[in-house]
Amino acid sequence: MRHRLGWAFVIPTLLFLIIFNVFPLISSVVLGFTNSELTGGSWEWVGGRNFSRVFNDPKYAAAVRTTVLFTVVAVAVELALGFILALALHRDFRGKTAILTLLLIPMMLPPAVMGIYWNFLFDGDYGVINQVLHAGGLLAPPQWRTDPGLKLLAVVAVDVWMWSPFMLLISLAGLGSIPKHLYEAAEIDRASRWMVFRRITLPLCAPLLGLAALLRATDALKQFDLVMAITGPNDASTQTLSTLLYQVIFSNQRVGLGAAYACVVLVLVIALAIGVTRALARMRSANAGQAV
Repeated sequence: MRHRLGWAFVIPTLLFLIIFNVFPLISSVVLGFTNSELTGGSWEWVGGRNFSRVFNDPKYAAAVRTTVLFTVVAVAVELALGFILALALHRDFRGKTAILTLLLIPMMLPPAVMGIYWNFLFDGDYGVINQVLHAGGLLAPPQWRTDPGLKLLAVVAVDVWMWSPFMLLISLAGLGSIPKHLYEAAEIDRASRWMVFRRITLPLCAPLLGLAALLRATDALKQFDLVMAITGPNDASTQTLSTLLYQVIFSNQRVGLGAAYACVVLVLVIALAIGVTRALARMRSANAGQAV
């Protein structure tokens, strides 16, 4: 009876995963080897032609560079800023709950809506940001939405504003999991604050920080909402892999080629996840060895 009851709970979940995850994945891989188009009609098996075109496409190479640059800069700033805020908010003080609630609000808002909102804020003539800069004495406020050198910076700034609270939450969890007796022992030994941070706080928080960086990096590699809302999918300076995929499928109507793009992106994300998880495993082993 218990065995059947267990399967009764597991089977619906397995069916859900197969229908909404496994089947679309297999379908995308198969489409990547065809010349299928969005308008429908007959399609033919073209083998690896789409994948060879992906790696020879200069737009794809540019999108890879933009995506990697965006991911590295955004995740690094979010991780540093979130950890610094966590260090500041770790101790109890009056008003901590209100401050923490305000800081977490950006993470709870829809990215597409916030992208449109920040699109108005970045307006070169009527945006609030440039009005504040002009009032502060800057005679030529930057053109965030038209200057190729500032477009990607604007997208990164919005992403940092939205997702630094996520890093803050993970960092607070990591700080809260550190045993108090370690700090008490360090205080008895008269260790400096830098020594305590370098030998206790940072090493013990590193696994959770690495996990947070992995989760944010895999999400940043799929950046789509903010780019679509702020600069659009066809802007060369901010075109990520996801927006390029959108252009290939919905503008060029090349479903087969778009599926090949998606498969390559999936491989990149999986490779990143494997590399980071192995690094986290080695980090845990090293911390366990030091604890022993």
